[in-house]
Amino acid sequence: MRVSIPRPFTFEGGKRAVLLLHGFTGNSADVRMLGRFLEKKGYTCHAPHYKGHGVPPEELVHTGPEDWWQDVVNGYEFLKNKGYTEIAVAGLSLGGVFSLKLGYTVPIKGIVPMCAPMYIKSEEVMYQGILEYAREFKKREGKTEEQIEMEMNEFKKTPMNTLKALQELIADVRDHVDMIYSPIFVVQARHDHMINTDSANIIYREVESDIKEIKWYEESGHVITLDKEREQLHEDIYAFLEKLDWND
Repeated sequence: MRVSIPRPFTFEGGKRAVLLLHGFTGNSADVRMLGRFLEKKGYTCHAPHYKGHGVPPEELVHTGPEDWWQDVVNGYEFLKNKGYTEIAVAGLSLGGVFSLKLGYTVPIKGIVPMCAPMYIKSEEVMYQGILEYAREFKKREGKTEEQIEMEMNEFKKTPMNTLKALQELIADVRDHVDMIYSPIFVVQARHDHMINTDSANIIYREVESDIKEIKWYEESGHVITLDKEREQLHEDIYAFLEKLDWND
């Protein structure tokens, strides 16, 4: 049985807008609960999908950070075109990296990077992550083990230029973090085994924001938006957004 793929979403809750960004190999489901929570609190939330995400993994490897960044910018423009003049951004993992990049590229009301990497992982480790993602996706599609093995063997022949480009993106954003002046709330899970957790300290230390906070979530792993402290996370993000100097 083929599983239904999550779709990008827009929840219109009020005049204040928040762009929600998912992680690498993730999709809008990463941030859907957060979006629903903020909608109930009077915020409009929009979560785009990056090209090659939420679709078969064979499509992912033919896309890269330039494509995904364009999708982030398009998401920002989508909110602008709907009449939202002030936009905050919250992003998980790669989405957190993009939230920082937005912070020094366009006017942003506030930034919430969640478990955002500032250290580069080896291509080999990243490659293993892609293989795991591909295998899981095929399982969810209901394919037989035999079919999965056959497709995985084919998949492994595909060049993974995406990974080198991803490393370069993270390095570039890290070099520009000190150009961020917007209020920022840095979120990091203590049991995050996907990234080097010192990334949170780098972001907090190097941004030039006058208003900056950092919080460690002691019981959570990398996908913090879906983990056991998610309700506390929702409340904390809401509290941060409420402190911002919105015009309405």
